[in-house]
Amino acid sequence: MHTSRILIPFAAIRHSSALMIFLFVCCLSKSNKTLAQTQKIPGGRIFHFTSAFSCFPEAKRLSGYTYDSQFFDFSTHYKDSSVLMVVPDKLQVNKNGVDIVFWFHGWHNNIDTALKYYHLASQFVAAKKNAVLILAEAAKNAPDSYGGKLEQPNTFERLLQDALKDLRKNKIIPISCKPGNIMLAGHSGAYRVIAYMLQNGAVDVKEVELFDALYSETDKFLEWIKKDTANKFINFYTNTGGGTDQVSMNMMGELHEQKISFLLTEENNISASLLRSSRIIFIHSTREHNDIIFNPDNFQQFLEASPFLSTLK
Repeated sequence: MHTSRILIPFAAIRHSSALMIFLFVCCLSKSNKTLAQTQKIPGGRIFHFTSAFSCFPEAKRLSGYTYDSQFFDFSTHYKDSSVLMVVPDKLQVNKNGVDIVFWFHGWHNNIDTALKYYHLASQFVAAKKNAVLILAEAAKNAPDSYGGKLEQPNTFERLLQDALKDLRKNKIIPISCKPGNIMLAGHSGAYRVIAYMLQNGAVDVKEVELFDALYSETDKFLEWIKKDTANKFINFYTNTGGGTDQVSMNMMGELHEQKISFLLTEENNISASLLRSSRIIFIHSTREHNDIIFNPDNFQQFLEASPFLSTLK
């Protein structure tokens, strides 16, 4: 299911067919462009914009993608470069810059459906964190974990700069504002793009939260964990047949062999004090794959316990 990345360096484009693909991607991936879409929600606002540094379009999916004998065409599933931002009404930018939480959706979802179904905006606002929540479109309504351009070197840093540019354009942050602490979170197939962003994104990420998403790429998560002893990692997994339980057990085994301490607990033990008690936490749930993000609002609980996000006054 997972295949290698394709880069098209300009110097390597010598044939007309390759040149057409390169130009097609560039035309589709127009620079950061604010859409006339601003939605008021209780306690905040939602903004949409597009970025040339979101996941798609990207050369590898220009011809679509086939999974389990079903074809997912480019125009429907891999053309959208939308980015969505949730901004609390009381956001206060300080001298350390603006903290940002990035959320990536899993299979058969998009940024709007994920925001609504998993109650992400309401949980984020309810957490009362002095930060912005950003969802960048991945494979739209498709069974595909490939992260497109965001798997490639330095693209994440450029997406981050596009987000700051749009925040400035909407007069949410001053021109001098820089990125503060960065958190990556996601569900299901989001594991892959998050792993590659940690490896190639050229951004200092402080915390990662995976919601039944640890299917593979444990080497990249381990490398990031060992890179800075302050980095926080929370892996929430189920045993409902997807495979995250076995991969989680394997990763805990590797941590044990490398003498890196971690905490393993059950979902019904989650509390603010427990979430603050360890920098590496594995949480097992007996619930279903799509049920662990809200009701109870676990995303909100994780945000509230983060040592990297200050609370709104």
